[in-house]
Amino acid sequence: MTESTIFDVIVIGGGAAGLSAAVTLGRARRSVLVIDAGEPRNAPAAGVHGFLTRDGTPPRELVREGRAEAERYGVRFVDARATSAHRIDGGFAVETVETVEAVEAVEAVESGETYRARRLVVATGLVDEMPQVDGLAERWGRDAIHCPYCHGWEVRDRAIGILATGPRAIHQALMFTQWSDSVTLFTHTAPTLGEEDREKLEALGVPIIDGVITKLTVENDELTGVELADGVTHPIDVLVIGARMRARSDVLESLGVLATEHEMGVGTHLESAPGGATSIDGVWVAGNVTDLMAQVVVAAAAGMAVGAQVNAHLIEEEVRDAVARHRRTLKS
Repeated sequence: MTESTIFDVIVIGGGAAGLSAAVTLGRARRSVLVIDAGEPRNAPAAGVHGFLTRDGTPPRELVREGRAEAERYGVRFVDARATSAHRIDGGFAVETVETVEAVEAVEAVESGETYRARRLVVATGLVDEMPQVDGLAERWGRDAIHCPYCHGWEVRDRAIGILATGPRAIHQALMFTQWSDSVTLFTHTAPTLGEEDREKLEALGVPIIDGVITKLTVENDELTGVELADGVTHPIDVLVIGARMRARSDVLESLGVLATEHEMGVGTHLESAPGGATSIDGVWVAGNVTDLMAQVVVAAAAGMAVGAQVNAHLIEEEVRDAVARHRRTLKS
């Protein structure tokens, strides 16, 4: 690869969405470069769930296998962080900086460079911004969780606490009663509960404990409880939180594409049309960077759909150019 190399497509982000888009485009005989910083959101989790035939696969294993699959179709990889993108004649240029950690068993091409492509797919995912509770970050993805469909089966019949930071905590508490008869709501920093919400929780046997959680208690690398500001510890096995989700959208700011607040008030995302197209012609988004609620299998499906859209967009351009050349030939 040289400085003059112009790929058909650069995919920024090498998770499920990005890899799926890359495989789809590789199979369409497109030249594809994937730029990945190696920071998957689900890295702390023991396994991916809800993905037919892949249930329980460790996240990094899924990435390794996805990379190997993409490489079979000629897709190339750079282990680097894409920092900005700007327009050039015929497409886009993406600036990168080298990252320290690379995904194992994949030989990356050089990084810390500028790469060029006719189209961009951004699948950079999101960052979970967690409440400031001592010890919470270390338990994230293990026994501090957020999604019943991702983790509910694994924590079934255990003592589950809900850390309330907003109205969504009520929904989480009601949901998790499907997986356990021992669910407790800790009001923490959430607004005062309304009578209707209290009635729902009481009807399902969910205790409500007022007070701010200050830290988690852990023994033998397992969550054992939460300690409140009054010094009282309440035993639980699992803590459910409603992390604020922030789209990793910095790379597109230089093109004028900014993240906006999600309509559900759960974080920021990059808006896109059906099919993943953004407001910038030639730029698509896929996965959690635009769909905050997408599980891995949904993100992978979105990546495949975006890959097909991008290939169709390139074909349209190539047909227009071919017709123009044909007309010039007839005139000469």
